[in-house]
This record gives sequence, C-alpha cells and structure tokens, in this order.
Amino acid sequence: MPVNMIVCCKQVPDPEAPPSVFKVVNNKMTLPPDVKPVIGQYEEFALEAALKIKDTGGGKITALSLGNKFVRDVIKKALAVGGDELILLEDEAFEGGDSWSTANALAMAIKKIGEYDIIFCGRQSSDWDAGQVGLGIADILGIPAVTLARKVEVVDGKAKVERVIPDGYQVVEVTLPALIIVTSGLGALRYATLKGIMTAAKKQPVIWKPADIGLEPSQIGAAGRHSKLDKLFQPVKEAKCEIIEGETPAEAGANLAVKLREAKLL
Repeated sequence: MPVNMIVCCKQVPDPEAPPSVFKVVNNKMTLPPDVKPVIGQYEEFALEAALKIKDTGGGKITALSLGNKFVRDVIKKALAVGGDELILLEDEAFEGGDSWSTANALAMAIKKIGEYDIIFCGRQSSDWDAGQVGLGIADILGIPAVTLARKVEVVDGKAKVERVIPDGYQVVEVTLPALIIVTSGLGALRYATLKGIMTAAKKQPVIWKPADIGLEPSQIGAAGRHSKLDKLFQPVKEAKCEIIEGETPAEAGANLAVKLREAKLL
C-alpha cells in the first residue's frame, strides 16, 4: 500500500573536514568558508529507508528540515534522490536550539503536515551527536518509536523493523503511525540521477516561519532551550613517553610490568 512518509533531514557542516579547521570562539563553533554544508550522514540513511519503501509499495516522501540560511543545492538533495516535497522551517529564531526546542518545532510542523504513516529520523546528527530529537518527536506526538533500525518493511499496515542489538538484531512489528530511527546498517543513500537533479532544480521548497507552526519565538531556538550549555571547548591532548630500560630484554619486560602495575593498568 502507498505510504506517507516524513524524513527529518539536517544540514550540517561537512564532518569530513579536518578537525584542525574547527575553532571554538566565545562558546560557539566557527568554521572557515571553505567548509561546505551537507545533509547529515544518518539523515541520509533515514532518507534511503523511505526510498526503499517507496520503491516497493509506492507512497509520498516529505523531507522536513529546521534551521536558517539553508544552501538550496544541499538540502534539495532530498528531492534529487526521489523525495516528493521539501518543507523548510527556516528562520533566524530557529538557531541555537537544543534537542527539546528542535523536537518540539519539528513535531508541530508534522502536526501541520497532517497525514503520515512513518516518520524517519537518523540515529544522531553529525554535529552534536545527541541522538535525542527523534525520540522527543515521538513523545510529543504520542506515537510509538523504534530505534536503531537497519531494515524497514511495511506489511499489512504495520512496519516490520530489524533493529540492531549488541549481539545481533531483533525483528519487531509496530502499528502505524510510528517514528523509526535509522542507523548505518541500512546502507548508504543512493546517488541522484540527472533526471532527479533536474526535477529538484525546478521544485521550490515550502518555507514555514515559527508562526506558521503555531509557535512563538520564545518557544524555539535558543530562547526555547530546556538545557544550558556551560562550556564548549576543544580538549587538549597531551602525551608523555617513558623509555623502560633493563640490562636484558627480560629485565626490561619485568620493569615494564612493574610500571604498568603501578599505573593500575595490569
């Protein structure tokens, strides 16, 4: 059966950029202009999960993203690979939010969208790695959630999900509507075709401001945070080397064992 799907996508700084270019100034991350944004890797896995379902049973995919100053060629990738609609929560007021204010705004947008069967989210974002937004959306909407999905199928009106566990995987079924959090085991996002790129270029995203989803500026972004960032810093890595000597290799080995025992590493 055709399935209405919403995929939450996030534009993030390219995580493949060298760590040395990331700087922290006044508790904020700064990047040089040559570090280009991308759709987060885990969000791409979520998008691929939706596309696989559309391939087999049809349906509609709506990509939903929150932020400000989106690079259209980047965020339109969701359309180029096969998404049907792109909705952007785009406003300066959305900047600086935490997991709660982000999840709340996305949930309100999903309520405005209306009909949906599955909401897909990535396991965690490629910038903050918090891994909380997906479950927050499910809680606010009052729908079931399945985490760490590596395979998703829709069978008889239910989602059949293979989810990763420490010693393998388990298969669960969940009634729809539901939210599914996708991990890397599902596989990489397919490449966009030339036809898909040309189609995406012609489509314009739908832009929603805070008022469009029924929220005040005080409820979103930095103003709507439920957590406080005390300090953002780059850790200082220090290394020391000590040469363990001995008259013979056996004595050197025994001396090393003593040092390791003193350091409580043995």
